[in-house]
Amino acid sequence: MSNTRIERDSMGELHVPEAALYGAQTQRAVNNFPISHLRMPSQFIRALVLAKAAAAKANVELEQISAAQGEAIVKACEQLLAGDYMQHFPVDIYQTGSGTSSNMNANEVIATLATRLLGEAVNPNDHVNCGQSSNDIIPTTLHVSAALALHEQLLPALEHLVEVIERKSEQVHHHVKTGRTHLMDAMPVRMSQVLNGWAAQIKANIGHLQSLQPALQSLAQGGTAVGTGINAHPQFAARFSTQLSALTQVQFKPGQDLFALIGSQDTAVAVSGQLKGTAVSLMKIANDLRWMNSGPLAGLGEIELEALQPGSSIMPGKVNPVIPEATAMVAAQVIGNDATITVAGQSGNFELNVMLPIIAQNLLSSIELLANVSRLLGDKAIATFKVNEAKLQEALARNPILVTALNPIIGYQKAAQIAKQAYKEGRPIIDVALENTDLSRDQLTTLLDPEKLTAGGI
Repeated sequence: MSNTRIERDSMGELHVPEAALYGAQTQRAVNNFPISHLRMPSQFIRALVLAKAAAAKANVELEQISAAQGEAIVKACEQLLAGDYMQHFPVDIYQTGSGTSSNMNANEVIATLATRLLGEAVNPNDHVNCGQSSNDIIPTTLHVSAALALHEQLLPALEHLVEVIERKSEQVHHHVKTGRTHLMDAMPVRMSQVLNGWAAQIKANIGHLQSLQPALQSLAQGGTAVGTGINAHPQFAARFSTQLSALTQVQFKPGQDLFALIGSQDTAVAVSGQLKGTAVSLMKIANDLRWMNSGPLAGLGEIELEALQPGSSIMPGKVNPVIPEATAMVAAQVIGNDATITVAGQSGNFELNVMLPIIAQNLLSSIELLANVSRLLGDKAIATFKVNEAKLQEALARNPILVTALNPIIGYQKAAQIAKQAYKEGRPIIDVALENTDLSRDQLTTLLDPEKLTAGGI
């Protein structure tokens, strides 16, 4: 075959593309798994390369590999991280459930570069993979990649969304709108109360995600094949975590029980569950925006979202709530990702979970989608919408539910009769109440003042 070279592994020889940095085991995986043509996420590969650099540093300290070998491995990792490294990692997501193919892919690529730098052979298994097994480095990489993605992407994006919502809340505080329960007219609320409710939801999600960070930053590294640590130096796990923390500026530590971290993916399942919770919150906010924006003539028309693009290929002038719609689709995808992770998390058979690649893919996908759409939702929907004050006042003036404020004075039954009459006749509640109670218009004006009613109480 032209443009190929012969590579060898424990199973024999095979052809590998001439320019490929990887070797025989990676090529076997490429040949064996032509399934989705989707590669492992770049965040995962980045974390795996960082882990290999940390392992090399730890192994040099522990005199498991030479200083020259370790330096070459670290420099090779730095080269990968500084360039367009994804082209060297062609293994499909749907591969061996331990992620061994991806681990060996990294080992072979790093060994090739390190050998070129050192001028003598650096072995993928004996040197790059020293003190490691796929069974601990892949669960470790899963945790590391998710921890970095939370720290660098999602949590800052959610904090930004809270800031945008709270800033907008201050701007719209003076607006009072009809509240709705069951999609039906209810007591009035301030627009700021609505937005502050959204902000509180996102703050709660931030807190829940932060509470999972310590577990996510606890690593399986050091357990090697089954959790016993065979072939790893007794101090390797601690040294590895120290080196990785220095490389990433995120504090990692060895897990308390390596058997649990290799045999299960309970932390990933828990994180995914909270990502699903965040998605549910975002979908609620997106749908509120869509409803308030509906119309503008035949819907609620309470707000006007920023016009970002034409909304129809056939209806001129139509503008759609595209950012809330995109947010809702992201939320649906994250909920689906969680279902996959839940099933995959059950595949911890004895001493190893065997659905690690798909857990990593879905977890990182959820984090990235939520981070990206949270910023868009804040900047292109919430920060820029305009309030239609005339529409708000029109609905408030005709809202018979305001009669609820008269319950302590005239009783529920009398108030219900007034509300029904106002509905039937399409008249303002204050006019109907004036005819059916002994209260003066001034008293009713005070009692039925929508702004006052947003404060609650009697």
